[in-house]
Amino acid sequence: MKSGRASRPPEPNEPLCCCEYVNRHGERSHLAACCCDCEDLDQACDRWLKREPQKADSLARVAAVVKDRLRVPWFLGAKQVDLSVVPPLILLPVLLQVASLHFLLGVAVLTALPGLVLWYYYVTHRRKGRTLFFLSLALFSLAYMYYVFLTEVLPRGDVGMVQLAVVTTGVMLTLLSLANTKRGPGYVRSHPADAHSTVTYHGKLPERDFVHSNGTCQQVLIASRPSPPGQGGGQGNSVRKNWCPVCGIVRPPRSGHCRICSACIYRLDHHCVWINSCVGQANHRSFLLTLFLFLSTSLYGISLVLRSVCPRQNVLFALFYCPGVYSQYSTALCFTCAWYSSLVTVGLLHLLVLQLINISYNVTEREARLALREKLGTSRLRGLVVDTGVPAHSARVSTLVGGANKWYVPCFYFTPL
Repeated sequence: MKSGRASRPPEPNEPLCCCEYVNRHGERSHLAACCCDCEDLDQACDRWLKREPQKADSLARVAAVVKDRLRVPWFLGAKQVDLSVVPPLILLPVLLQVASLHFLLGVAVLTALPGLVLWYYYVTHRRKGRTLFFLSLALFSLAYMYYVFLTEVLPRGDVGMVQLAVVTTGVMLTLLSLANTKRGPGYVRSHPADAHSTVTYHGKLPERDFVHSNGTCQQVLIASRPSPPGQGGGQGNSVRKNWCPVCGIVRPPRSGHCRICSACIYRLDHHCVWINSCVGQANHRSFLLTLFLFLSTSLYGISLVLRSVCPRQNVLFALFYCPGVYSQYSTALCFTCAWYSSLVTVGLLHLLVLQLINISYNVTEREARLALREKLGTSRLRGLVVDTGVPAHSARVSTLVGGANKWYVPCFYFTPL
């Protein structure tokens, strides 16, 4: 529907109320006027009713209008809601409740759901775009499983207050660890002198000199500040190899550029869609802690649910054989949620095992993929282990203090094991 102008230019010093926002045209608008000034939608509907072909960008313009106007009230202005957040909030409870109606429906839903998630992952991964779908799915899955635990399992009387406290503490610690992981992977700044990569490979030693400070011997790496390719310098090959044309900086050793985040990350491991962020030097430990806390809480919660709905069966076999569990909708829903949590747990357990194997070999996921792509490494144990061809060595945490023309590191050498 059309009306008079529902938007006006924003005043420079006038604050926004909780229901107001500045739209994509730079005009001040209100949530109550979400159906006003819909010229793009009107034109698309008119063409559809008249059976005329749509313009090439008509659907994209309509989607942009809907995305811009889908907001929720917030302090100092309405906040925009990403459309990728909505599907998990609707589909997950609906599919799990449908799967609880019958055994065959449960098999169909729990088989198709991982396939749909993997399909969407490959679609978004091919486009190299950021999406909140997986983060929304992870958070809502955790929240919905905890809600089912409180409303369906706890009233049965088989779970004590101590066990409830353990599950609640595990959920809270998982969320806190996830929030800490989201603080940032460690972005490489634009000044090479401020870079400090903490892990390096054993390689050819550069030119060195010795200095004495406070009674301790230190080695000086004689290295001029790198310059972009084409501007000369004695380190042309290494600078050209480590130069990032997107960020316009020289990457420190083991750093990498993420095309999804559009930034260079210290010791980049991989971009994790489940946290919608990269895993790098600054958040790798908290990422592993999040996985460990989630897996521990999930396994403990699954065992409590199975003991409640299948008291006569062993916990290890109740997931595969639980007679009479579909006789009541409540027990069927708990059993279906236990199966869903088990599938998620198996996937994250596989991720944690891969991470621990990479750490034991002192290699990142990015380095393993590059080694396979450039045919410098070999895959072992059906892809579970990737030998990058670099000897395993001890990792050491140090800080490279950038000076005007030199970097100082203590006297230390890496020796292959």
